Amino acid sequence: MARVQDKVAIVTGGAMGLGRAASVLLAQEGARVAIVDIADEPGKQAEKEINGAGGEALYRHMDVASEEDVRRVCREVAEKYGRIDILVNNAGISGSPKPTHEISVPEWNRVLDVDAKGVFLCTKHAVPYMKKGGGSIVNISSVYGIVAGVDNPPPYLYHAAKGAVRMMTKSDAVCYAKDGIRVNSIHPGWIWTPMLDQVGKAAPEGQEEFNRRLQKHIPLGRYGEPRDVAFAVLYFASDESKFVTGSELVIDGGYIAW
Repeated sequence: MARVQDKVAIVTGGAMGLGRAASVLLAQEGARVAIVDIADEPGKQAEKEINGAGGEALYRHMDVASEEDVRRVCREVAEKYGRIDILVNNAGISGSPKPTHEISVPEWNRVLDVDAKGVFLCTKHAVPYMKKGGGSIVNISSVYGIVAGVDNPPPYLYHAAKGAVRMMTKSDAVCYAKDGIRVNSIHPGWIWTPMLDQVGKAAPEGQEEFNRRLQKHIPLGRYGEPRDVAFAVLYFASDESKFVTGSELVIDGGYIAW
């Protein structure tokens, strides 16, 4: 307990899935958590859950692709708590699984706006507050920021965006090391979240066959759970990783070890 006691954290996409699990765990370990999302009802429920369990959280509506939203929320959090110590760039969307020649410019822009530009904007506006006392930025990339997928065609847009997040992490780690700001990335594989549930439901072969097909590519033979990723977020957010920056942690059940 108390691994991030009294630290102030912002978790994007914190209303559901990986973000919610990270928000809950950070709060359980003593952080004051700002849950930000565009899903207001689940976000407010997450806030209520954390506060009801004795933690401290607040929910704010924020579109990570809107610089005005991001600037406002970072300012509000810093004014309320006096600082920002932790930024978890988790918000993301998958986009349609299409080959390059079939992707429209609006489709490209939408995925890159959320998955890559969102990381840029949140980092841009959190860093000035972190410069006052150091901090930790945790970027949620994906195994698909490292390798191609088993789908045919693969979710190309998602790969491009998550690959960008991977390299943004390393560049920012070098850039802000002198300020005591660490930047690391987490690369989840197939984790059971609402996003994966929706992808399975939309799969042409049906959800059951979709799940069977994917899990046969995972050496551990099952999907991961959001809390598996949340513990990695906690490690990077805590002082236990004080000599770790520019690193990438893969959490995939052995998926890319084949």
